[in-house]
Amino acid sequence: MTVSVPAPAVLSVDLSALARNYHTLGAISGQPVHPVVKADGYGLGAQAVATRLMAEGARTFFVARAAEGVRLRAALGADGPVIYVLDGCHGDDAERLKTADLRPVLNHPAQMQAWAAAGGGTCGLQIDTGMNRLGVRPEDAPEAFDGLALVLTHLACADEPANPMNRRQRDAFAGVVDRYPGVIRSFANSSGCFLGPDFAFDAVRPGICLYGGGPEGRPDPRIAPVAALTAQVLQVRDVSAGESVGYSRGFIAERPMRVATVAAGYADGLLRSYSPQGAVWIVGETRPLLGRVSMDVCAVDITGLDVAVGDPVELFGPNRFIDDAAAAAGTISYELLTSITTRVPRRYVD
Repeated sequence: MTVSVPAPAVLSVDLSALARNYHTLGAISGQPVHPVVKADGYGLGAQAVATRLMAEGARTFFVARAAEGVRLRAALGADGPVIYVLDGCHGDDAERLKTADLRPVLNHPAQMQAWAAAGGGTCGLQIDTGMNRLGVRPEDAPEAFDGLALVLTHLACADEPANPMNRRQRDAFAGVVDRYPGVIRSFANSSGCFLGPDFAFDAVRPGICLYGGGPEGRPDPRIAPVAALTAQVLQVRDVSAGESVGYSRGFIAERPMRVATVAAGYADGLLRSYSPQGAVWIVGETRPLLGRVSMDVCAVDITGLDVAVGDPVELFGPNRFIDDAAAAAGTISYELLTSITTRVPRRYVD
């Protein structure tokens, strides 16, 4: 048995791949790309992501919360891009939004009243075309008003191209937006960019596909991997037949095995639900996780491989696609990225 060494997990972000995805989505949709950088750029770092996308031509960004917008404005500067806040304007938020030069996406009459009471200004409006999450219903949509610069909706089933809900939402949106002449119309999210020109309108708002997730929840050759979560081998050991690995004897060896303990666990964002279907990329092969993912480490079957302490292990990345990793954990790529914790350093490569 070898001795252990400290080795933190690292999230590497390929900014060149991010840029390629940005241009790919623009070419496929035929419309300007307005990136969604909420949840700290889907866990990759909103400032770094937005800065690179601005260099590629992006001039409008979307966040979910006002606090996210305030931080992004401070990072990008007063003369930076347009930033929309999807949550809209709540209570006393109006002055904070104005101070940071943020534009709320208004979602219901109370928000419209709060924004108007604060003097109004440039804003967006969300139409709920069937997702029943945020926005006003088409029949309740207001007439055009001063300051309205953007009208949008959100697709519920865009990752299922054949789902008739997509066309129903598109038609409902088209039936409303004519009352807002000269206002930017935004309909398509990441998956919506792939539905065809009828769904593109004036601007698209991709998120996950910018960051390497496929439009249908599986790898797509048109989308480049952007994020790679890696860690190092802390120990290697021999495990005899009949011995167990991990908590609650989650795995019992049926034969003699070689096992690596890897410095990544659920405190880093490696979901516990990886047990027992998870796998990693190590010294050129895909190998299964053994037993339960614990807080700081996980175990990998390295039988027959030449693995040493300090060797890198890819939890997801260019060799272990994030959509495949997500499927093994019973979730989606969005959750994998946004679950990476703050103790994992972000490293930007170009």
